[in-house]
Amino acid sequence: MSWDESFDLVVVGSGGGSMCAALAAKRLGKRALIIEKQALVGGSTGYSGGVWWIPNNHVMKRHGVDDNEARARQYLDATVTYEGPGTSPARRDAFLREGPRMIKFLEDSGMKFVYADGWADYYDERPGGEPRGRSLLAEMFDTRELGEWEPKLSRYKGLSLPLPTHRFTDLMLAKRTWRGKRTVLGLAGRIIKNKLKGARVAAQGAAIQGRMLQIALREQLPIWTETPLVEFIQEGGRVTGVSVQHEGRVKRIEAKDGVLMNVGGFSRNAAMRERFQPQPSSAEWTNANLGDTGEAIELAMALGAAVDCMEESWWVVTSLGPDGKPPKPGGYAADGQPLPFMHHLDLSLPYSIMVDQLGQRFCDEAGAYMEIGQRMYRRQQETGKAMPSWVVMDSRQRAYYPWGTAAPGQVPKEWLDSGYMIKAESIEELVQKTGIDKAGLAQTLERFNGFCKTGVDSDFGRGSRAFDRCHGDPTVTPNPNLGAIEKPPFYAVRMYPGDVGTAGGVVTDEHARVLREDGSAIAGLYATGNCTASVVGRCYPGAGASIGASFTFGYIAAHHAAGAALP
Repeated sequence: MSWDESFDLVVVGSGGGSMCAALAAKRLGKRALIIEKQALVGGSTGYSGGVWWIPNNHVMKRHGVDDNEARARQYLDATVTYEGPGTSPARRDAFLREGPRMIKFLEDSGMKFVYADGWADYYDERPGGEPRGRSLLAEMFDTRELGEWEPKLSRYKGLSLPLPTHRFTDLMLAKRTWRGKRTVLGLAGRIIKNKLKGARVAAQGAAIQGRMLQIALREQLPIWTETPLVEFIQEGGRVTGVSVQHEGRVKRIEAKDGVLMNVGGFSRNAAMRERFQPQPSSAEWTNANLGDTGEAIELAMALGAAVDCMEESWWVVTSLGPDGKPPKPGGYAADGQPLPFMHHLDLSLPYSIMVDQLGQRFCDEAGAYMEIGQRMYRRQQETGKAMPSWVVMDSRQRAYYPWGTAAPGQVPKEWLDSGYMIKAESIEELVQKTGIDKAGLAQTLERFNGFCKTGVDSDFGRGSRAFDRCHGDPTVTPNPNLGAIEKPPFYAVRMYPGDVGTAGGVVTDEHARVLREDGSAIAGLYATGNCTASVVGRCYPGAGASIGASFTFGYIAAHHAAGAALP
């Protein structure tokens, strides 16, 4: 077999686990190459909120949070109830054991972590749940430090603020709390300071991947951009390399120890969504990065790779207009790319509910966003009346809090003119304009408004978890997530199951090896990230669970491929 280049480990894709894996390989004395089909480095992690969920990590312990592996396992057992090949006990154990070691490895290599104190586990009330949270962020990063690589960093194209992700809740309460006001003042001062210094400070996913890229460049890890995968090369039943399109021609790259897939999912592949995902579904509802097109998963399937959980995504509901598109202004990047609004934080706040076309609630609107999407699809299967669903708000929601890109107190005229947001002076008028069932909505509002008085949502438990409450409005009592729908004018917006990536893919074992249907490993082929069936299955246990697992199993794969014991 003739090769154009030879490395020990070839990493396909540059998302969450890629640079971590390549760095681990180098520490083991191996040569790793990262190939990325797009011009930008960082994948969906660069687009993301930029959070790792890693139980029992040493950073949270520095802040006085007492966690341990047994307690974390108890929580996973209580939340990850799906029993599939990706959630096997061996994979859970590997994640819980190696995740904290991976975090320490990254910190020793130059990553700067911030503990997202108070960002509770999503099901913190269950056994082993942590109300202060197990999530970590990257310290904000001045992208000028990347030099000529700065324009090559993958990042979200919408509004980018130098503000840690877990502080956005405070920002949304700028009209309601002193902490919110201080957050706004601090943010304004930071923006002015950065402008005077000429700094280009990134937070969220760009902070993670910006710092990871800086580490990779410092370590002289080779990264080839605009290099799409053509095929996996096998010899004697083992994956020994890849064929790629690079610099105008096809090159054959040897991978002596193995190939690691970290290519994202298939959110932007309409055919794969039609084949695997629940319907209705659309690639236009996603906020996954533009490279999330699934061809590497299909190539792995052609080699015999088993897949699981292909119908799942990391659901985050979105709002669209009557034409099925995001609204203007706000729903598009400067280059015209659609950026559907992601409604998690604003749905947690009082004075709004989500109902189906029958006028009935079907979820805890302040709860885990993946579960909300699942419940929307379940409701659609049961009634055929949940696509779209509707968020109904009273005047205080629009007066007190943001919605999408609209600041508190703002209702863009274009939103009303286009029909994206519907305004009515009475519930009767709102029903006429939306088509929501009149009797169903009246019954729901009467019941929900009663919950707001008692502070107890007897139907779905909104506000009963620390996770709900940390995103609520503490000035609203007796429940910071509940506010009655009773003061006109009223507003309504259509809701759909958007996502930030698909959550199913090739099946891997505790070593991150890709498996066949019979459970045997495809020698030389590893995978991590959104192209795999997740270790958390059909559940999202805490902020950053997908990124945390991606980094962890990339770290594991690098060691196993090198034949090295994990420390």
